[in-house]
Amino acid sequence: MKYKVKIKESKEGFSVWCPGLPGCWSQGESEEKALKNIQDAISEYLAAVEELSKGEKTRLVEVVA
Repeated sequence: MKYKVKIKESKEGFSVWCPGLPGCWSQGESEEKALKNIQDAISEYLAAVEELSKGEKTRLVEVVA
Protein backbone atom coordinates (compact mmCIF):
# COMPACT_ATOMS: atom_id res chain seq x y z
CA MET A 1 0.00 0.00 0.00
CA LYS A 2 1.03 3.56 -0.54
CA TYR A 3 0.11 6.42 1.77
CA LYS A 4 0.62 10.13 1.23
CA VAL A 5 2.67 11.72 3.99
CA LYS A 6 3.50 15.31 4.84
CA ILE A 7 6.94 16.33 6.05
CA LYS A 8 8.14 19.50 7.72
CA GLU A 9 11.68 20.52 8.61
CA SER A 10 12.38 22.13 11.98
CA LYS A 11 15.41 22.95 14.13
CA GLU A 12 15.19 19.47 15.68
CA GLY A 13 15.00 17.57 12.38
CA PHE A 14 11.95 16.45 10.42
CA SER A 15 8.36 15.83 11.49
CA VAL A 16 6.28 13.56 9.31
CA TRP A 17 2.64 12.52 9.45
CA CYS A 18 0.06 10.62 7.44
CA PRO A 19 -3.10 12.73 6.95
CA GLY A 20 -5.10 9.62 6.01
CA LEU A 21 -4.38 7.98 9.37
CA PRO A 22 -5.35 10.38 12.18
CA GLY A 23 -2.73 10.57 14.91
CA CYS A 24 -0.07 8.75 12.89
CA TRP A 25 3.04 10.92 13.34
CA SER A 26 6.78 10.37 13.56
CA GLN A 27 10.06 12.25 13.28
CA GLY A 28 13.71 11.86 12.46
CA GLU A 29 17.04 13.67 12.45
CA SER A 30 17.09 13.52 8.63
CA GLU A 31 14.37 13.39 6.01
CA GLU A 32 15.42 9.83 5.14
CA LYS A 33 15.20 8.72 8.79
CA ALA A 34 11.83 10.45 9.25
CA LEU A 35 10.43 8.66 6.20
CA LYS A 36 11.70 5.32 7.50
CA ASN A 37 10.16 6.05 10.89
CA ILE A 38 6.75 6.91 9.40
CA GLN A 39 6.79 3.60 7.51
CA ASP A 40 7.20 1.84 10.85
CA ALA A 41 4.53 4.05 12.45
CA ILE A 42 2.05 3.29 9.65
CA SER A 43 2.68 -0.46 10.00
CA GLU A 44 2.14 -0.30 13.76
CA TYR A 45 -0.96 1.88 13.32
CA LEU A 46 -2.51 -0.60 10.88
CA ALA A 47 -1.63 -3.56 13.13
CA ALA A 48 -3.35 -1.83 16.06
CA VAL A 49 -6.45 -1.14 13.96
CA GLU A 50 -6.50 -4.79 12.88
CA GLU A 51 -6.23 -5.98 16.49
CA LEU A 52 -8.95 -3.61 17.71
CA SER A 53 -11.33 -4.71 14.96
CA LYS A 54 -10.88 -8.48 15.44
CA GLY A 55 -14.23 -10.20 15.35
CA GLU A 56 -15.90 -7.21 13.65
CA LYS A 57 -17.55 -7.66 10.28
CA THR A 58 -15.33 -5.98 7.67
CA ARG A 59 -15.31 -5.51 3.92
CA LEU A 60 -12.72 -4.36 1.40
CA VAL A 61 -13.56 -1.63 -1.08
CA GLU A 62 -11.50 -0.29 -3.95
CA VAL A 63 -11.34 3.44 -4.57
CA VAL A 64 -10.14 4.72 -7.91
CA ALA A 65 -8.55 8.16 -7.56
